Amino acid sequence: MDFSIPSHIQELRQAIHEYIQEELYPLEAEMLAHGWSATEEVLQAKREEVKERGWWAPQMPKDLGGAGLSLLEFSHISEVLGQSPFGHYVFNCQAPDAGNMEILHEFATPEQQEMYLEPLLAGEIRSCFAMTEPMNAGSNPTKMSTMAVKDGDEYVINGRKWFTTAADGAAFTIVMAITDPENENKYQRASLILVPMDTPGFQLVRNISVMGEPGEGYASHAEVSFDNVRVPLENLLGGEGAGFAMAQARLGPGRIHHCMRWLGICERAFALMCQRCAERELSEGKPLGTRQIAQAWIAECRVEINAARLMVLQAAWKIDNEGTYAAREEISLIKFYVAGVLQKVLDCALQLHGALGMTDDTPIAYWYRHERAARIYDGPDEVHKMVVAKRILRNYGM
Repeated sequence: MDFSIPSHIQELRQAIHEYIQEELYPLEAEMLAHGWSATEEVLQAKREEVKERGWWAPQMPKDLGGAGLSLLEFSHISEVLGQSPFGHYVFNCQAPDAGNMEILHEFATPEQQEMYLEPLLAGEIRSCFAMTEPMNAGSNPTKMSTMAVKDGDEYVINGRKWFTTAADGAAFTIVMAITDPENENKYQRASLILVPMDTPGFQLVRNISVMGEPGEGYASHAEVSFDNVRVPLENLLGGEGAGFAMAQARLGPGRIHHCMRWLGICERAFALMCQRCAERELSEGKPLGTRQIAQAWIAECRVEINAARLMVLQAAWKIDNEGTYAAREEISLIKFYVAGVLQKVLDCALQLHGALGMTDDTPIAYWYRHERAARIYDGPDEVHKMVVAKRILRNYGM
């Protein structure tokens, strides 16, 4: 396996990195002080600039208006985009829209693609994905309470979801609901259904406060309810009962996206940490970086970031070449390992910044608050560890 970066991707990475440093880093202070709405207008202008430069939706095929990068190629770009809280959003490859684009591209009918995928790709609308429920374990999507019952030529949906990311301001949601509760195969009970957000009976209950921040717009996690929500049977995505399989197909590449974004955060936090160690003088006039504990943390963070990156690139290569199912063990491994590296790097960076690290004068505290969830969403660390261990132990007769 050759993980060297092709010259055209290396050039693209460098150009995007320079753009992010020059155009997005300066916007962060306003967002950290006043929230996402304070930068919404200027971010829309930046999105138009990215379109004009041909960097738009880099993970999507060129015939759909994207840059046509493979998963491995996009991994290199995703790491660069992750170095700013705005990166993926400005390039129209942010979760949950990126995953929804992939689902719609692969499974939607031409009519569904025209109504939902095309405006989503164009950046004219946003979307969300409603799967996790407050009353059921999110790590087990085969067990959920939201029901979609056929009534004539419509589905009637009832239930409640939460941590529906970016629901605030979204135009539609893809909801995972039980359509065949009596099916003996628990993996074929649920379906994915398209629901416009203005459908009667749908309600955005609240933006959930996370680590003291309620969130807004794209940077929010909502609780939503479905009260006799009626949509046409034509809003079904893929086949009835295929919801679990489609969600899993979405989550595999999605975890590559997340992990490379996390590594981008690690690189930015690492650079800030090293800069702080070089510039911050201690009481005797020596820089913080002369202390052995600071040096040890720098060395440990560097090696763990490098190791994590190689793991993720290998998983992306395997998905590209052998498919998501063949890479399921690697996907679980990177999900919990990279999340742990992210937590360590952010913690070291915050600690070495001292009191400054607790403020929003740098993005470290923002990421510290928001990325603690990395060890929970898309499958908690503990679940991925159990899954991997069970697969390994099968080779030993267990």
